Amino acid sequence: MSVAEDLDIAEPRRDFVFGSPKFLWGIVSFACGIGLWWLATASGVSVLPTPLTVFQRMIELAVSGQLWLDMFASLRRVLIGFLIGSLIAVPVGFLMGWYKIARAIIDPWIQFFRVIPPLAIIPLAIVTLGIDEKPKIFVIFLAAFLSSVVSTYQGVISVDRTYINAARVLGAGDRVIFTQIIIPASTPFILVGFRIGLGSAWATVVAAELIAAQSGLGFRMQQAQLYYDLPTIFVSLIAIGILGLIMDRIVVRAEERLTHWQERIHHD
Repeated sequence: MSVAEDLDIAEPRRDFVFGSPKFLWGIVSFACGIGLWWLATASGVSVLPTPLTVFQRMIELAVSGQLWLDMFASLRRVLIGFLIGSLIAVPVGFLMGWYKIARAIIDPWIQFFRVIPPLAIIPLAIVTLGIDEKPKIFVIFLAAFLSSVVSTYQGVISVDRTYINAARVLGAGDRVIFTQIIIPASTPFILVGFRIGLGSAWATVVAAELIAAQSGLGFRMQQAQLYYDLPTIFVSLIAIGILGLIMDRIVVRAEERLTHWQERIHHD
């Protein structure tokens, strides 16, 4: 096989299109995981509930409406915190990358908060903001903001200086350079930051709901833990994974559309 045949260059990604090889392999992988889970429980090696038990519990929670209420509560918190954090992070990241003074002022604070886990902020947020939705959304905002601002900043400073210098030689001003070069070149970094921020947002919301909440998937897991209700815990975990995967796929599709001009190399 030639190098050209081995490498898929400048082709749009079709990782999970129905009927594609990668989609089929994903189905096979999922089925194998379920099979191993069933085998471990059926043989007595694991005390985990069987896939059938978890599925039955999921149906019960869905029919009663409890599952949908918990999913909506967690998803609402994640979306609000993530959107606010990302919308603020992008201009701040551009500001840090474009102006050295802004970088010198803001970067120490970013690095300071980066080393503090958002979960460690939860007790302080509860004391200062109360026990309603504000502290949960705040810690999610913080997690999403830190991921996105660093990626945006990295995207700006990673732009090839040759493009900027060539644009200046051709008479382009700062506004044209920023809108026509910096923003398009930084877009892949921004979207990667969004994907990381989504993961951090989901991890943070579950932890926040474990500590102070009356609804949500994390709260439901905490209640199930008190009664050793493993099927309900599994249902909540699966719901979190499905919601997170759907949101991640949306960001990936947006990345494909916004960065289709990039040359892509894929090893099949």
